[in-house]
Amino acid sequence: MLTPILIFAVTYWVAGRLVTRRLALGRTLLRQIRHSHFDNLEDAHLPRGDELNDMVRQVFRTGQVLEGEMAELRRMEDYRRDFIGNVSHELKTPIFAIRGFAETLEGGALEDPTVNRKFVDKILRNADRLDHLARDLGEIARIEQGELRMRPVQFSTGELAQEIVESLEHVASRKTVQVATRIPPDLPDVVGDREHLRQVIVNLMENAIKYNNEGGIVTLEAHRAGAEVRISIRDDGIGIPTDLIPRITERFFRVDKSRSRSQGGTGLGLAIVKHILAAHDRTLVVESREGIGSTFSFTLPLSTGPPGTHEPSGG
Repeated sequence: MLTPILIFAVTYWVAGRLVTRRLALGRTLLRQIRHSHFDNLEDAHLPRGDELNDMVRQVFRTGQVLEGEMAELRRMEDYRRDFIGNVSHELKTPIFAIRGFAETLEGGALEDPTVNRKFVDKILRNADRLDHLARDLGEIARIEQGELRMRPVQFSTGELAQEIVESLEHVASRKTVQVATRIPPDLPDVVGDREHLRQVIVNLMENAIKYNNEGGIVTLEAHRAGAEVRISIRDDGIGIPTDLIPRITERFFRVDKSRSRSQGGTGLGLAIVKHILAAHDRTLVVESREGIGSTFSFTLPLSTGPPGTHEPSGG
């Protein structure tokens, strides 16, 4: 017969094996989580069993959630810091330029007809750049706050393309770039938020013109692809290095920083394009080769109604 002391020793050993060690593990992990240390979380990934195992598993799952939230907070803080730095940098250049030209005019150049009009034009160009930056920042803020609502309607791709090309002809002529369309006359109507999609195509075409060479061609194409229409903007310009293509829709990212700033770009156009297309459940596809040119494309669903009908509004 087992003696009471032996029974106590066996019971204590079993309790240590089954209870005490797991309680100590739970306390240790909770302490580490409290100090935002998540290195040993896997130690609490115990198999399902009794209530104590389940409690330690809950510690493990809580630590996983907190680890993810902390990582997201760090990512957002890095983004906020980078965003503020980028906005500050983008604002400084036109502000310094405006101040410099204004001070030069105030210092006597205002009376010099050979430079006063030129300086005023430069001030206006930099003021326009500030206006574009403020407008693009406002658009990004609306998108991120969920205030951008898509209102899908049925519309003709050909008619929209003609409007856009006519509105950009003066921009292209200044660069001696030719703008063309290639859209079948019998192409069916598509569905989407016409005004926001107009903004998408205008942004893409302005980029294609801006980064093209003198005498280059920018073509707005559309063709049917099954139950969709694929819209493409092609250019034969400078192209994009392959390793940079995944980054071009990042806010303020520029392939050629000096060229972009000299031509008034805000660095937000493609980020806005990405968000508008995402609101349509669409993705921007980019194909490019340095020195050869680029193609930006996306798809829209074909309309199922008769011409001229409006689709139900959506978010």
